[in-house]
Amino acid sequence: KASAKYEINKSNLKQGVRNAAFQDDEAVQVEPTERGDSGDPGESEYTQVKPYPGMPKEVLLLYSCQARYRVPREILFWLIVALTLALIAVTVAVIALSPRCLSWWQSSPVYQVYPRSFMDSDGDGVGDLRGIMQKLDHFEYLNIKAVWISPFYKSPMKDFGYDVQDFRDVDPLFGTLQDFDDLLAAMHDKGLKMIMDYIPNHTSDKHVWFQLSRNRTKNYEDYYVWVNCTQTEPPNNWVSIFGNSSWTFDEVRGQCYLHQFLKEQPDLNFRNPLVVNEMLEVLRFWLEKGVDGFRMDAVKHMLEALHLRNEPQVDPNQPPETVDTEFELYHDYTTSQPGLHDIIRSWRVEMDKYSTEPGRYRFLVTESYDYEEIYKTMMYYGTPFIKESDFPFNFYLLYLPDNLSGQGAFDLVDLWMSNMPEGQWPNWVVGNHDKPRISSSAGLEYMRVINMLLLTLPGTPTTYYGEEIGMENVNVTDIQDPFGKFNPNNSRDPQRSPMQWSPEENAGFSINKTWLPVHPDYKTVNVEVQKNDSRSILQQYRALSQLREAELPLQRGWMCYVWSDANVFAFLREMDGFPQAFLMVLNFGANAVTDLSAVPELPEELTVRLNTHSRQPGTRIRKSTINTESGEGLVLEYSSQKRFYPGNVSKCYVSEKACYLSALNLLYKC
Repeated sequence: KASAKYEINKSNLKQGVRNAAFQDDEAVQVEPTERGDSGDPGESEYTQVKPYPGMPKEVLLLYSCQARYRVPREILFWLIVALTLALIAVTVAVIALSPRCLSWWQSSPVYQVYPRSFMDSDGDGVGDLRGIMQKLDHFEYLNIKAVWISPFYKSPMKDFGYDVQDFRDVDPLFGTLQDFDDLLAAMHDKGLKMIMDYIPNHTSDKHVWFQLSRNRTKNYEDYYVWVNCTQTEPPNNWVSIFGNSSWTFDEVRGQCYLHQFLKEQPDLNFRNPLVVNEMLEVLRFWLEKGVDGFRMDAVKHMLEALHLRNEPQVDPNQPPETVDTEFELYHDYTTSQPGLHDIIRSWRVEMDKYSTEPGRYRFLVTESYDYEEIYKTMMYYGTPFIKESDFPFNFYLLYLPDNLSGQGAFDLVDLWMSNMPEGQWPNWVVGNHDKPRISSSAGLEYMRVINMLLLTLPGTPTTYYGEEIGMENVNVTDIQDPFGKFNPNNSRDPQRSPMQWSPEENAGFSINKTWLPVHPDYKTVNVEVQKNDSRSILQQYRALSQLREAELPLQRGWMCYVWSDANVFAFLREMDGFPQAFLMVLNFGANAVTDLSAVPELPEELTVRLNTHSRQPGTRIRKSTINTESGEGLVLEYSSQKRFYPGNVSKCYVSEKACYLSALNLLYKC
């Protein structure tokens, strides 16, 4: 059987199809070569064989050295090398010439949430962390990506959270640490950044540090500022922010302790290295949790002069025993003392350690009311060599109602811009939890134009909750604020009323009750109603916020003053190389006609992009006759090859300078 099978297979092979390209070994005749008499059989074997698929190494090497194969290969090789080097050079050039990207705290408005009054999730009448989490969509709707939340630390609430009993815990009134973690995670999921209040100057008298210090416990004796005194005779004439003496006698310790705010808020002793380290640990605790930034509260009060001299009276003839308010003394020894900025720099260094991850820069802003001494505020920017805060809060627009006019607006804007160190980033505030709502102090009819000013100036705008809908102060008869209990005229309750979400009972803030009364206008002035009204303050705020993000000149372009008079303040925003520019015409006085014919850089006609009144976007306006009504604001768009700032350098400012290359649609340093 095996022999038969062999015969069959042999027969099948003979009947198979023969490959015409195949040659038997006997059929291959190799001609002699002229390469010499080396006698190498391997060399002569391949000299007459043409290249073919699957050729052996010897054949490949034989033909690869020929010029027609070698030259194209070398050309391709060097072309790839040249293109690679060119690509590297272009990449390096783009990186070297590209301006620094704006950080999250520069590209978005900051929205202040006063947690007691924002949203109540459990019906106890007080806002809380879960209430904030329920309203995160509101920030997205407004195109806001940075949210500053006022204090929610564990506290006896003598000053509504600014008297901290435990820096590492959440007060049960607002929720739990788990609620905080959930809120922070939810915010980060939506691309939102959280800024917390950091309160370094003082603690609550219920804080464990104060209890240990008053008992002279080892290592805690000097955590606070203690001075020998009697129950009736304070060490000096220093006066608290809330009025009366800054000193209170403690019967347990038998000494006086310093408190620049309430007597329930004893000042920490920042000349003690142990205190400095303790407060750094507090920062680290929240940074480890992922907090994106801090607003440093009342920083100018952190150090006091060691000599404890009386501060000079504003009125030398005033009887000393009648001095009981902060504005009756020059605070030469209790504010802005040497060493203060060293402490703030140490915070910046610590926060920079947590800022190395892309997109996780930790923001630092300081709070210091320096009034006419603006140079003291500017010091919080740091120096060209050592950075402190990203910016100190600019509170000067809070005083716009004192001189509500075009010239008044110009003066306050220029006050900051002309004093700000070169290259620093400006910011603007028109309201907060300590000051009356600007819609009440300036007048509701000016709220729209004030928001337009806020969102079109260069830098970072800060919006206090409710300003986006035009909330006003509420009348409070049962005063809750400790400052108001000392002087009812200074009560801060009116600007802290519950947020007005809807026309429902309690303005949609709470299903049960409210810790302060809701404003009577809540049925018409609320988020729900204004969302459905294209001409509402809310819709205009949103449109301005979106415009600010969408247009490069508004983000980082030049700001140049064009006009100011008793009624109108006008400025423009432009960028080198960018085809469009914007002119803002803002009326803070009476109806007016503004003639800008003397500005040759402006075209004869400009186009309305946004406005606070009834003009339709796209309307053309001649620069010689710009009509504005009282409280009206216009964002006018125009195209021009002429730029205003080269011929008007003294009227123009820029912080993050960049130029635009339209051919490649990119920014570059210039």
